[in-house]
Amino acid sequence: MENSSTVKFFSLSGLQETRSNKSVYFTFIFLFYLIVIFVNLTLIVIIILEKGLHEPMYIFLCNLCVNGLYGTAGFYPKLLLDLLSDVHVISYVGCITQGYIIYTSVMCEITILTVMAYDRYVAICRPLQYHIIMTPLTVGKLLSFAWSYPLLSSVVSVVLTVRIPLCGSYIDKLFCDNWSILKLSCVPTIPNAIYSYILVLGQVSQIFWIIYSYFQIVKACLKSREGRIKFTQTCLPHLLTMINFAIMTLFDNMYSRYGSQNLAPSLRNAMVLQFLIIPPLFNPIIYGLNLQKIRRRLFRLCEKYKVTQMQ
Repeated sequence: MENSSTVKFFSLSGLQETRSNKSVYFTFIFLFYLIVIFVNLTLIVIIILEKGLHEPMYIFLCNLCVNGLYGTAGFYPKLLLDLLSDVHVISYVGCITQGYIIYTSVMCEITILTVMAYDRYVAICRPLQYHIIMTPLTVGKLLSFAWSYPLLSSVVSVVLTVRIPLCGSYIDKLFCDNWSILKLSCVPTIPNAIYSYILVLGQVSQIFWIIYSYFQIVKACLKSREGRIKFTQTCLPHLLTMINFAIMTLFDNMYSRYGSQNLAPSLRNAMVLQFLIIPPLFNPIIYGLNLQKIRRRLFRLCEKYKVTQMQ
């Protein structure tokens, strides 16, 4: 029997079915990661350089892209390293760190989407009061909440986890998360479970707020033809992306706690990884490149680059 004083490494079993196609998976995932970095950095740079984009909506979008880079940095490098190795292990500290990064990234995704939904709600449902409500101070407070709440609340989870003695070192996933570590505990983890459910309730309440905000936005937009077009082009993609993210996050939470081992590992990995892979790639496209101001700035940068190359 092991305990936390002797468990120095964890074994990850999520890549057992990829042994015969490692080079293919590595190439595909590496290229995918490069694309994620490129599209997020491109949007961040455009928003920073273009003073006309220093508005709440674009500032929140910039933070969403920063969070995408933060979350993928906690997942992709380790996954790529495992694809190059026959031994899929991670240190105790590395496992705790990876779990912290992934979980805070997921929570930040939800909190940033929440403040973005609030911003759009005020802009569309209360347009005359928008600049009175969304002042630089308000934007700063919303961003402080969007980052500090996930980062600080997850610290409590880490503190509750590291004090628990462990009786195993085998994690049946591609990556580490807090619940997978708790399942290896030698003692009851009631405080951890209670705190975890409190955090989940907090996330669910934010998702309900997002849905409520978009419901009000839909009511306002559908009153006119221009509003319906605006909703179809912007709000609908946002809402669908959020629903997909919420469903996949909920699936991972429920499966980690109550899931059956009868589900094929490849299918389980594909479903679980959606909330880690899809948002960092599609958020900049759906939320960013779909906006006219950002497209114009991007086209100007491309034209300047072409002119420079011709000279």
